[in-house]
Amino acid sequence: MESIADLRSRGGYSAQPATSLNLSTNHPGFLIVLEGIDGTGKSTQARLLTEGLQKQGFKVTQSREPTDGPYGRKLRESATTGRLSAEEELDLFHKDRHEHVETTIRPALNEGDIVVLDRYYFSTMAYQGIRGFDPQEIRRTNEGFAPRPDLLLLLELSVDTAMNRIGVRDGQGNQFERKESLQLCREIFHSVKDDFVQVVDAEQPVEQTHEAIMRTVHPSLTSLRARRAQ
Repeated sequence: MESIADLRSRGGYSAQPATSLNLSTNHPGFLIVLEGIDGTGKSTQARLLTEGLQKQGFKVTQSREPTDGPYGRKLRESATTGRLSAEEELDLFHKDRHEHVETTIRPALNEGDIVVLDRYYFSTMAYQGIRGFDPQEIRRTNEGFAPRPDLLLLLELSVDTAMNRIGVRDGQGNQFERKESLQLCREIFHSVKDDFVQVVDAEQPVEQTHEAIMRTVHPSLTSLRARRAQ
């Protein structure tokens, strides 16, 4: 396991998959993931996106990671009871995602739903990456069992703005939300250069960010409708 210094000494993060397994082509649904550093408003935007899609007549399954399942609860509880070791934490994220894929994500996609996720394995790449794991290896492991997104909305926010928002929201930021960690996470998120990634300015007020997301999603919805009309 590499240290943060080791990762930075390599001149950046390589987050592109060595092999590509796009499982999304095997189902009639559409997978949208919202990612970004803490403070970008992912949960709010996931809810607004879901509501916007439902108003357009789409069947939507909204979910989040960590989940509310047994492994996800352990991860959430650790935020208050004490941080787990890096190895324990990564193992729980993978177990939680395995269960999430099998019980929620894949069934919904197979039913033709649009699935909207607040965080996915890209967050694991970022937040476990800064604890010394190789983001590339994390991605490769997850894409062995988890569908790749059809659309990844990367909410873009400066670290200073994120810190201001986190301070207002939580008071004193925890280890995940310290400035150095946020900057490192931001670097890893932006190392993902796949064609399904769309960057959205999250410096804007909530409603303007939502409108930008809906504009970004629109071409995909048009393609999805055309595909289903065939």
